Amino acid sequence: MQDALGILKKYWQHDTFREPQEKIIQSVLDGRDTFALMPTGGGKSVCFQVPALMKEGLCLVISPLIALMKDQVQNLARRDIKAIALTGGIHSDELSDLLDNCKFGNYRFLYLSPERLQSEWVVERLKDLPINLVAVDEAHCVSQWGHDFRPAYLKISALKKQLPHVPFMALTASATQRVQEDIIKQLDLKAPAVFKKSFARENIAYMVFEVEDKLHRIQQILAKNPEPSIIYVRNRKACHDVSQQLQSLGFTATLYHGGLKEAEKEKNMQLWLKERVQVMVATNAFGMGIDKPNVRTVIHIQLPENLESYYQEAGRAGRDGKKSYAVLLVSPSDIRSAQSQFIGVLPDRAFLKEIYHRLNSFLQIAYGEGIDETYPFNFTEFCKKYNFPVAKAFNALQFLDNQGILTLSKEFSEKVSLQFIIPSKEVMRYISLNPADEEAILAILRNYSGIFEMETAINTGLVTKKAKISEEELMKLLQKLQQKDVITLKSSGNDSSITFNEMREDDLTINRVVKFLERQNEIKVQQFASVIRYITDTVTCKSRLILDYFDEKDTVDCVICSYCITKARKPQSPVDSANAILAMLKEQPMGSRDIEARLQLTPEETVFALKLLLDSNRIIMNTNNQYTLK
Repeated sequence: MQDALGILKKYWQHDTFREPQEKIIQSVLDGRDTFALMPTGGGKSVCFQVPALMKEGLCLVISPLIALMKDQVQNLARRDIKAIALTGGIHSDELSDLLDNCKFGNYRFLYLSPERLQSEWVVERLKDLPINLVAVDEAHCVSQWGHDFRPAYLKISALKKQLPHVPFMALTASATQRVQEDIIKQLDLKAPAVFKKSFARENIAYMVFEVEDKLHRIQQILAKNPEPSIIYVRNRKACHDVSQQLQSLGFTATLYHGGLKEAEKEKNMQLWLKERVQVMVATNAFGMGIDKPNVRTVIHIQLPENLESYYQEAGRAGRDGKKSYAVLLVSPSDIRSAQSQFIGVLPDRAFLKEIYHRLNSFLQIAYGEGIDETYPFNFTEFCKKYNFPVAKAFNALQFLDNQGILTLSKEFSEKVSLQFIIPSKEVMRYISLNPADEEAILAILRNYSGIFEMETAINTGLVTKKAKISEEELMKLLQKLQQKDVITLKSSGNDSSITFNEMREDDLTINRVVKFLERQNEIKVQQFASVIRYITDTVTCKSRLILDYFDEKDTVDCVICSYCITKARKPQSPVDSANAILAMLKEQPMGSRDIEARLQLTPEETVFALKLLLDSNRIIMNTNNQYTLK
């Protein structure tokens, strides 16, 4: 396939395709519907971009992720390939003009969100475009059994009827056998050519460690593996905390999360890409379109929600084929905490009905009205008025958004944001001179660690509860601090807006979609159970556990994961370990961590040997929490 290889060399500067890219491209060129399951790092985008460039016309790419669409458009632009992404927030008139540009402006790629296909006039306009291929990215979203079901994806099959002679291609990086079959059915792919690349990553050592002190273990891992690393955390506060802790330990680190301004995201990204810092501490907002080949270590310090997302994030390690590490650090309380965070906040049928009913009351929408109306919406006030748990209420509203019943504005955040613009020591000086303000200021500082570095959205309800003051008193204090040039302050009466896509019909509305809610809840419970099995199973290779989850059978032990290493390692004799410890303590007192590191023992072996020596009165602990000879 010389033409395809020529395009690959011209635009991507690669001399060969990866398996099975060439076969997938040929299937598309043959005009066949095609399904491609290629795990993270497999080069999915090339599979539709190369054949599209070999044909006359325009490739339509349907993707649910705005960030990913923008990233791909930018990457194509850098290669002098004309592409455009029609994301949300574009008015109908402007959208119509942009579609005209696609027809007459020699564009090669048009990126659309699936929600755009819900507008019939958009689908009609697409029929007039010279579309040569429809690529459905993140195709697992079309399946109700997938980990990120999007009802708008179900509209794609209608588009297929409008473009009967155009080949369709479905691409995903993570899908079980059940999800694969559902994708083919829901997209109405006709006798598709199916290509699956194994989920096995032979060069990645999957490690699960139960630890009490995660920061200490991170320090050990990063010191031993000084090449580029990613540490995934669950929230923005943890991003700032972990990044600062690593810097205090002497590591170079930066951070990335959705709350940073675009300029700061780009700056931090470049610092890491150019290896001016070793570690990127990030939420799952980081990673789309990132293809840095020499990431040697990916560390998760909290449990993932499902193995699909964990596999994708862990798979950002070792794309150069060299041995790399995907490490999951677990502490005894993590399962209970994650259960509460992921499962405890799932809305059930009764809660969803109450949210919908209260929302209509809150916005004063009469029965049979509300369709196509946009309302300012203060989420914090809504939850406070009806005493709704914040996370559970947000999940319910997000479900209604995903079902197309309403649309939440994407600027969904707390209504107050601020940044301290004087040094921390000056803030302490201010507190000493104004003791009445101390509780509120300390409540903010304790809960928002990055507030000196960046403008930070705060939950006023949380601050007032911690400081035992009213919201009115808090706002007066913040305004005073702004006037005294202590902080910058932004405040708006409403933190979001909601557009209703359907008229209010109460139970009729909810009863129609509640089956999807219950199914999704069931799937999330099953997925989380698979995560628990992954971390608690002590008799199976970690790589095999992942492959089994994705329905790959007849696998073999990887020999490099935490289980395989433990299995191959000869257990240390407790007596030998105790004697070795006594020999070291003759030289100087030592802590348990130093003993463990020097003797290369497991934490369990260290604890057991020390217990033997303590019980036999051979050693004692000194005032510095070190062990010493008695």
